[in-house]
This record gives sequence, structure tokens and C-alpha cells, in this order.
Amino acid sequence: MKLALDAMGGDFAPAINLEGAQLALSAFPDVKKIYLVGDETTLQKGCDGIGLASPRIEIVHAPEVVGMEESGLMAVRQKKNSSMSLAVDLVKNGTCDAVLSAGNTGAAVAASTIKLRLLEGVERAGIVTQLPNEYGVCNVTDTGANPDAKPTHLVGYAIMASIMARQIFGKPNPKVGLMSNGTEEGKGNEFTKDTLKLMRRLEAAGKLPFDFVGNVEGHDLFEHELDVVLTDGFTGNVLLKTCEATAKAFGKWLKAEIKASPVRMAGALMMKGAFNAMKLRLDANQTGGSPLLGVNGVSIIAHGSANSTAIFNAIRIANEMHRNGINPRIIEAMQKLGDISAA
Repeated sequence: MKLALDAMGGDFAPAINLEGAQLALSAFPDVKKIYLVGDETTLQKGCDGIGLASPRIEIVHAPEVVGMEESGLMAVRQKKNSSMSLAVDLVKNGTCDAVLSAGNTGAAVAASTIKLRLLEGVERAGIVTQLPNEYGVCNVTDTGANPDAKPTHLVGYAIMASIMARQIFGKPNPKVGLMSNGTEEGKGNEFTKDTLKLMRRLEAAGKLPFDFVGNVEGHDLFEHELDVVLTDGFTGNVLLKTCEATAKAFGKWLKAEIKASPVRMAGALMMKGAFNAMKLRLDANQTGGSPLLGVNGVSIIAHGSANSTAIFNAIRIANEMHRNGINPRIIEAMQKLGDISAA
């Protein structure tokens, strides 16, 4: 795999991107080349500072940077020489197989969708994010690409995310649920009700290549065996940020309570291994990045606060997607599904 890395993307760029790339080159011999896209002088200085010198590294100069607060669509239109746009261009022109950015999410979605276009049969691209649960991970989609989704879009998300669950996470028959405010068939708003009806019709026709379990609630994400949970991009993004904030708040509160007395601190010392394991399990940097499924190329979007570990893991995900041929499998699955407008 050849990867285009938006080296100027992220709150702590470019350092975290360079360090993450260095870790990935050591761990993944099948990553043939990483193109570092950004200001050439800045990136060369950063590479020299950490001893990053390899024939598998190439710097591509980009004089502009997309800010975190900029409008994603406007940034793509007005900053054609930004590190993000030029990184996506490397996939568009066939130089690279995948692109990764920890920069402005809206701009990353817009650039990937506009420049790479959608895969055959896909109506809308969706971001899929992994949340830890008792059975491994739950792939939640969409978590921010398409806030105004239609039922047919969620069918596409289900197909794409179930392929990822099967090929990347080893789930031969992924369990797929629809996020609602109750598990009963009549619960939800008109959008979720219409989506459920469409899913049931496709299920009855034998067209769903996964185990559709129907409506699920928020607590089901963590308590039950769910491999994929479907929602619109607005709800999914709120859900994701709430989960992230809850994990951080819990850690902060727990630390404060432990420090409240010497006895608790002594007990915590004996529990250090368990606490560290839990912290690692809840750390979003271990996931690395969220794939934007449905575009003609591998596009990974990392969190703005990502560290070098997150970049390393995002490169790992990109490599696994490329190696397992996720996009060709999506095209094949969408062709088998056929036209669902009349379902």
C-alpha cells in the first residue's frame, strides 16, 4: 500500500504525523511508501529532528493548510493547494491507495467525496467508528459524514460496515442493529420507522448479507453482541462525542476520588494494572481513525486531538482495508443488492 498523509492535519501537527509514520514504517513492511504532504521546509526539519529518513518516505510540498474552524466545502473549493486537498489528489491520480488526515473532518469528507467520487452503487459515503464492547468492537455508522440521511443510505451503510466487520474484525455473519429509542418495532421517529420497514422488506426478500436484529438502544452498543449499528450522521456524531466525553469524565472523576484519601491511593496502587488496561481499552487513539466508506479509494479520518499512536493505528486500518480489498467487495455487494427503491 502507498499512503498519502496530510502531515499538517491535526491539533498537534506535524509532529504526531511524522512520529506516527515512523512507527508505521517499522511495523508494516507492506506499506511501500508514505507521502508526507505539507510545507516542505517544516516537514524536512521535523523529519531531521526525529531521524526519519527512508526511501519509503517522500515529501510533497503543499503551501496551504485547512484550519479546523473553516467550512469544509469552502476550504476544498478555495484551498486547492492545501495539504489535505493535495493528499486526496494523490489517491485520485493513482499515485496512492489511501489517504489519512487528522485535520478538519468536514473538509476531509468533502475532499474525498468530491475528488474520489462514490463507488458504483453507493448513494452516500458514511464514516464508521469502532466503539469497544463486551464482544470486541461495534462499528457505528454514520458518525458525521451525512447528517440528513435517507433510509436507503442506511442500507448502504449496513452493507459497507458489515463487510468491514467481516473482513477486518473476523465476524462471519455480522449482527446489525438500527439505533432507535426503543427495541419495539413501533418505536422511533419517521426516519427510523421507514428505515426499519425497508430493512424488513429486504430481509424478507433474502437480500441482506448480514443478521439484521432490528431496533437497538444506546446501552445495547456496549452490553450486547452488535457488530454494526446504523444511524444518521447527526445522531451518530452526537453519540460518538458523548461517549468520548463520558470516558474522559469518568477517568477524571475516578482519579479525583482515588486521590481523596491515602487508603484509596494505596488500594489504587494494587489495582494499577487493571486501571491501565481499562484506560487502554477506552483510549480512542488505539482505534486510530475512522474510515469514510463508500468513496473510490481508502480514506481515513483521524480525530483532531490524535497523537502519534492514533496516526500509527490509522495507518494500520488503512493498510488492512487495502489488503482485504474492502472497496471491491463493497461494489460486488451493492451489485448483488440491486435497485432497492422499489423494495
